[in-house]
Amino acid sequence: MEALQQLFRRDKNLMRMFIVFLVVFAFCSILKGSLFLSVSNFQSMGKQFPEFGLMAIAMAFTLYTAGIDLSVVAVANLSAVLVAKVLPVMITPETSEGTVVTIILLSFLGALLFGMLCGALNGFLVGVVGITPILATLGTQALFMGSAIVLTNGSTLGGLPPQIAGTMSAKILGIPMPLVIFVVFAAAATFIMEKTTLGYKLRMLGTSVKASAFSGFNNMRLYLANYMISGVLSAAAGLIMLGRFNSAKADYGASYLMEAILIAVLGGIDPYGGKGNMKGVIVAVLIVQMISSWLNMYESISNFYRQIIWGGLLIFVLIYNHIVNEREKAKASQG
Repeated sequence: MEALQQLFRRDKNLMRMFIVFLVVFAFCSILKGSLFLSVSNFQSMGKQFPEFGLMAIAMAFTLYTAGIDLSVVAVANLSAVLVAKVLPVMITPETSEGTVVTIILLSFLGALLFGMLCGALNGFLVGVVGITPILATLGTQALFMGSAIVLTNGSTLGGLPPQIAGTMSAKILGIPMPLVIFVVFAAAATFIMEKTTLGYKLRMLGTSVKASAFSGFNNMRLYLANYMISGVLSAAAGLIMLGRFNSAKADYGASYLMEAILIAVLGGIDPYGGKGNMKGVIVAVLIVQMISSWLNMYESISNFYRQIIWGGLLIFVLIYNHIVNEREKAKASQG
């Protein structure tokens, strides 16, 4: 308990996020009682948030350097589509069980590497060519999504080996496999951002591009590394969607882009760069999932209303963070 108190004293944003988490949890529990607090609901949430949670972490990395990655959903879908196209060719009815598993694992690894290449393209456009991140990733979003549409002819790719759906529906000590994957990638992302030299350099880059250059850092390499991390995380999210839906399509998770931005900003990542940490983002993932699950319990609330809610919440968080930042600047100037 004392360690937790010290953590909150060091990180006021995390303390605010924890309070918001408790308030939202209590609110949902009071309104939907046993339905929200049921084991099946928590297991369902554990299967749902890992996909957009990984995209939110990917978004957090790019916002951390005063950038943005609008292609996270497109990278996820294109990576999944490529796996769905390759597996039926590589696996036949005569293929042994062990070989099938090996092919699936290699295809997943290939998807992650492909996501890294997509991120490298974004990093090249931003860091080397010098295109504004929002425009660069808007262009690659169209490129990746268009490629997925061409590969699928706009339809859904099914007929995947049952081992994929079986793996994603499996549980380890009662924990859904998608949640296990999320924890692994989230822990790695937290370590990179908060405990490594790369994380420190990314923070410096987000704070000031000039200061980063004067410190002797290679900004072009930092942009490449940052967006490559985003690409890998997005591809991992695509693989989770592939397993959950047992299919791939160019427009799966269309609403996840808004949610990814919302979660990153809600979690304390400053869109102007150089401020925030991954712990707040992870708590924000849980908060958004709780709200989403609570909304699912009302049949009268459609996805159209949900978009209004997410958009309104994003605007509110941006305004709130702006006010807090201005107050902190005023206190710093007075002190």
